[in-house]
Amino acid sequence: MMGEIQRLSQFVLRRPILRTAIVLGIMAVLAVLHLEITLSRLGDAASNLVIIAGEAWPPDFSVLTDRAAWAYPPCEMQTDWMCSPAVLGMTQTLEIAFLATIFGMAMSLPLAAAAATNLSPPLLAQIVRQVLAALRVLPSLIWALIFVILVGIGPLAGVLAMTMYTVGYLGKLQYEALEGVSREPLEVARAMGLPRWQIARFFAIPEAANSLISQMLFMFEYNVRHGSVVGLVGAGGIGWYMQYYLEPFKLYDRVLALVIVMYLVVIIIDQISLRVRSQFIEDDEHIQRPKWRGTIVPWAESSDD
Repeated sequence: MMGEIQRLSQFVLRRPILRTAIVLGIMAVLAVLHLEITLSRLGDAASNLVIIAGEAWPPDFSVLTDRAAWAYPPCEMQTDWMCSPAVLGMTQTLEIAFLATIFGMAMSLPLAAAAATNLSPPLLAQIVRQVLAALRVLPSLIWALIFVILVGIGPLAGVLAMTMYTVGYLGKLQYEALEGVSREPLEVARAMGLPRWQIARFFAIPEAANSLISQMLFMFEYNVRHGSVVGLVGAGGIGWYMQYYLEPFKLYDRVLALVIVMYLVVIIIDQISLRVRSQFIEDDEHIQRPKWRGTIVPWAESSDD
């Protein structure tokens, strides 16, 4: 018996993947026991899912045609479908995501330059990194709760909440991109005696511009998807209309219709964004990538020729 145990232990020790899997499995079992997760609760979840699915199917797509008289802010359009919960909710979600991405980009880029160790003194870089980390600690839902308390319900709270999270999340991606730029141009700029802000403005940011634009587009996708979350606490967007149908009416069929509408819109945005981002992150040297300035300001391309 002892010999079999020794052979088994030697077999496990020779295979690091198996050893790691066993350790992770033991940790998972301990976590399940500590959290008191039981199969009976999973069974209850399955039965509740069947009940909710029965109430939600088929989806009620009247959310695309009926006017939402309780919309906030009020809809002044004469056509009913333009004031429907689905159209208003998705329009507000896209607007909130757009404004949060633009404001977040404008705020995070200077912070990212200050947090990049190749552009700023080490002490300043560490301080700014901690600020960005603090903004990321709170998820967008908590930021939404905070701003709903401060400014009241409505899209303004959603814009402010998503902007704060965008600054923290996008700032981290940006300073990592800035730290990855080539060192030679930066060393030449330092040898010329240029101040740090000019090195960042005229050398580092243009060098990393394609990555920065790709990250901005990704953040816009993220903000659109999370627009439904912040709306659940009154911060506008399609989540506001979902919350209206959930409490106290529990109209799951209309909520499902809103989810389907949002899903289709997000798919379209993801595909468009993926095609645009692929132009900036393509690694093939033989493919001529568009210049970032020419993409944002088309007439600037012709003026440089």
